[in-house]
Amino acid sequence: MPEFVYEDLLPVGADTTDYRLLTTEGVSTVDGPDGTTFLRVDPEAIRLLTETAMHDISHYLRPDHLAQVAKILDDPEASDNDKFVALDLLKNANIAAGGVLPMCQDTGTAIVKGERGQHVLTPGPDERAVARGVYDAFTRLNLRYSQNAPLTMWDEKNTGNNLPAQIEIGADTTPGHENSYKFLFMAKGGGSANKSFLYQETKAILNPERMMQFIEEKIRSIGTAACPPYHLAIVVGGTSAEFAVKTAKLASAHYLDELPREGAMSGRGFRDVELEEKVFELTQQIGIGAQFGGKYFCHDVRVVRLPRHGASLPVAIAVSCSADRQAKAKITPEGVFLEQLEFDPGRFLPATTDAELDAATHGVSGTGKGAAVRIDLNKPMAEILAELSKHPVKTRLSLTGPLVVARDIAHSKIKERLDAGEEMPQYLKDHPVYYAGPAKTPEGMPSGSFGPTTAGRMDSYVEQFQAAGGSMVMLAKGNRSKQVTDACATHGGFYLGSIGGPAARLAQDCIKHVEVIEYEELGMEAVWKIDVEDFPAFIVVDDKGEDFFAHTGEVTLTVGKRPGL
Repeated sequence: MPEFVYEDLLPVGADTTDYRLLTTEGVSTVDGPDGTTFLRVDPEAIRLLTETAMHDISHYLRPDHLAQVAKILDDPEASDNDKFVALDLLKNANIAAGGVLPMCQDTGTAIVKGERGQHVLTPGPDERAVARGVYDAFTRLNLRYSQNAPLTMWDEKNTGNNLPAQIEIGADTTPGHENSYKFLFMAKGGGSANKSFLYQETKAILNPERMMQFIEEKIRSIGTAACPPYHLAIVVGGTSAEFAVKTAKLASAHYLDELPREGAMSGRGFRDVELEEKVFELTQQIGIGAQFGGKYFCHDVRVVRLPRHGASLPVAIAVSCSADRQAKAKITPEGVFLEQLEFDPGRFLPATTDAELDAATHGVSGTGKGAAVRIDLNKPMAEILAELSKHPVKTRLSLTGPLVVARDIAHSKIKERLDAGEEMPQYLKDHPVYYAGPAKTPEGMPSGSFGPTTAGRMDSYVEQFQAAGGSMVMLAKGNRSKQVTDACATHGGFYLGSIGGPAARLAQDCIKHVEVIEYEELGMEAVWKIDVEDFPAFIVVDDKGEDFFAHTGEVTLTVGKRPGL
């Protein structure tokens, strides 16, 4: 009989995080029985930590992440489109660091993981103090309220404060951690959250050839809707399906970077760094790139192997997007500490000027402003369509003029009108439609952060809307289904891809005026009219039935045909 052995399923190792001290108030030590020291934490310390964390992850990024974005600009193998996206993301980070405009308009679901040492004393419940910190951050800052409370099975209403948050607090019984309270704060937007997947597989994929085929198929299916370049995490195995998915989410946040590099009979999880390198090479070869073709679909890859029941093999995949929003924190006898994010992202911007980039451009997919085809949205729709029809997919555009903004609920309401025999609203006939929903507008500015939402959620409406004369030009992020390509070919429409991620830059530099034109009661889901200037976009689907992403889902890896993988 094997000997008894115990080891944590996820032994995360030493914490090498760089922290900054927020405060020493609300934290004290008290002596207990037998000379035991206890850490006493006031609810206000937890509330302050949470509010500050939600502020910081909405406006700042990790230095390592920014360095990875900047690396794209120096890589001669990166495509011009890779570099264009990377430069826009760095500009966006610099604007967001001003603390006014959040880096993404989808400021996310607040997710808080806490691990409380055995000798930590609080008057409880700690979840209430965390929730209050989330509430204070979202109501005081220029963030967006995205949480809907279900009132019945079918009816729901926005809570108006972004609560509830997902708060999970557990015990940390590790020796030496008795007087520490550790946290991970995340803000997870809908785009990247929707790209968390669980697959129930079998031992048949546990060989190098089949595993790589499986991984290629699944990562191609992720597409670009969650704003790459991604931090990609793959978890193979798991004591349960939910544990596999949770591990993938933590790995995508680099929370598990210090896991062991090899397995053991204790069953502990470990990182397979060799497979990580092979998968990363694969992501650079599939051609999707940083949203519009190229090498940088991912910044990096984490692969975690977990134990499993012999009759079950869950595989989980998750991504952290260009809005890589997470931060560690801790409360110790020394005070309240939060991970030090980058306050000066401008240091990662290249010294290259726009004029120099213009001189170095090569056609419509270059990096400079002069590489873009200018589209005047003030012209009649027929003229806009005629101009777009002159250019192939992948062409980079610069849009100036009015856009109508409508997303999920507005589309649903307009469909109800069409189904009832009413006319398509004139504004959807006269103007391109931008799928988006803004964050709050800062005082003195025309717009809050206002980046694109995932186009695929509106796919089912396109045929009916275009047949009625609306949605002839659509603007959003990510790839779309064949039904959209077919509708555009039939009705002469276009889908333009916007860069997913730089919502703060769009608000500051491109959006000049915003007004509600219908359904004001829907808040960020209302129908808006906005005026834009030099708004960047790419032709993704054209009126001839061409789709830039049409072949990105085709698996190319076959046994014996990709040496080294």
